[in-house]
This record gives sequence, C-alpha cells and structure tokens, in this order.
Amino acid sequence: MISYVIPCYNSHETLPLVVEGIDEAMRKNKDEAYEIILVNDCSPDNTGEVIEELCSRKPYVRGVELVRNFGQHAALMAGFHYVTGDIVVCMDDDGQTPADEAWKLIEQVRAGHDVAYARYREKHHSTFRNIGSRINDIMADIMLGKPRDLYVSSYFAIKKFLVDEMIKYSNPYPYVIGLVLRSTKDIVNVDITHHERISGTSGYNISKLIGLWMNGFTAFSIKPLRIATCCGAIMAIGGFVYGIITIIRKLLGLNYILGYSGMITMLTVIGGILLLMLGIIGEYIGRIYISLNSSPQFIVRKVMNEPERHGS
Repeated sequence: MISYVIPCYNSHETLPLVVEGIDEAMRKNKDEAYEIILVNDCSPDNTGEVIEELCSRKPYVRGVELVRNFGQHAALMAGFHYVTGDIVVCMDDDGQTPADEAWKLIEQVRAGHDVAYARYREKHHSTFRNIGSRINDIMADIMLGKPRDLYVSSYFAIKKFLVDEMIKYSNPYPYVIGLVLRSTKDIVNVDITHHERISGTSGYNISKLIGLWMNGFTAFSIKPLRIATCCGAIMAIGGFVYGIITIIRKLLGLNYILGYSGMITMLTVIGGILLLMLGIIGEYIGRIYISLNSSPQFIVRKVMNEPERHGS
C-alpha cells in the first residue's frame, strides 16, 4: 500500500488534475494498492466541496477537513494520522510535483533508504519563493544540522514507521523537515522534473515564511540562544577592550574625544542587539507557554471515507 498525503489550500482548480495524475501513474502499476489523503487546511475557496466530490466518487480518496488554517506542516501531520500504507508520499496540490515521477522516490525507499526527497533540476517557483527556499535551506544547514549536499522539498517519500514516530510529536509548532532530520540520517535525493504551476499563485508570503522558519528553529534547535550568548560575550569583550584603550590614552595624555554621533551609533547598535536577544528568548518562552497550555497542533472537523479502526 502506498499512501499519498496532499495538504490542500486554494486548489479547487488543480486538485482534480493532481488526483487524476496519481490515478494514471498507479494504473501503470496494477499490482500496487494506494490511497490518497486530501487535507483541506480551511481553504477559503470551494476546495472542500471538490474534496467531498472526489471522495464520493473514489472510495480510496480520504478527505480530512481542518476547522481553521493551521499551515502546510500541520496539515501534513493531520494527514499522517490517517495513512495506512507502508510508504507515504507527500506532494503539493498545485500540480508542480508530477505524480508519474513518484516511483523514483518510492524505488529509493524500497531499496532501503528511509526517506527520499525530490531535487528539482529546474524550479518553476516565483523568484520570491525561490529566495525563501534558499534562505530556508541555508538556515536548516546551520540550525538543524542538515547535510549541505541534501536538498529538502515538499515532495518526498518516507517509510511508515518513521511517520508513526513523527506523529508522536504533539506540540503546536510542527516542522516536518526538523522531524525527519531528527528521526533518521538515511536520506537521499532523487532528481525530479518540476512543472509549471497550473493556475493560481503560491499561498506562501513573507509572514508565513518567517513563521515557518521560527517554527523550525525554535522547536528543534537551541542554536539561536547560543548565538545570542556569543553576541553578548563579544559585546562584553569589546566593551572591556574599549575601556582599557580609553584609560591608556587618558594616562598617556592623548586627546581622545568621543563624538556625539559615535556615541549614539554605539548605543543604537548595542540596544538593537540586546532587544534582538530578548526577542529570541521571548519567542522561546512564549512557545513553551503555549505548549504547556496544550494548544492544538490541528483540529479535525470531519473525515470522509475514514478507514475502519480495529481494537481500542
């Protein structure tokens, strides 16, 4: 059994084509059983109606509707709770991740690797999205310890036992890449063709990208706190050295007058760095507080074509 998990948002035009693409790819492998889990992340268009219609016609399509918009990674986590296959394939709802090339990812997982990420020969995202992805990649290298030669994307195949491990994470700030990287190191890349977007625009904007980065780096790394500590130490050493230089110049009778503009610049820089450090610490404390209050990772309104569950 192969389980496809697709988070859906503003995709009422593209979703039927994506599902048909999966069906067509699977028809070429008739011995393979599969299911498709479509997670409606409270899309403002009629994506929910499209999912209901697909579920009514296709019993192997499962619909999961969230009560509000929780974000792509929370939607993936919601879908993971309903997969039954031994291999899980995650892909986008915009038609840019070709279903017919999922077999390249699946073959690598069946060859023994835990996770196979798609690596695009040429990306057809917007310039803004490409820049955001590049920054995310660099920060994942630094903060999460991702190997520099590993490319991570939203199109990947993963073994079910790792998905079962990932859904044990119940905090309200899921970051799938961080969960994968902390669960296994047996990850490979597979070259995949990236298609042009069929219609619409990406749902990611600058605020969502920043929120995604904060989720990943404050939930799975304490390096920002260590960076803040290093900055404080450098500032303290710099201030100590500057004080010694000032005393020496005074004792030697050298004219040393600190100008008003220089003093204001130093105060502004030091004050900015201190506020940044406090902001980072406050972000961690705030997320700890929200987690202790058991804020939900996602809330499911209803499930269509839910599989029968046996036992307690």
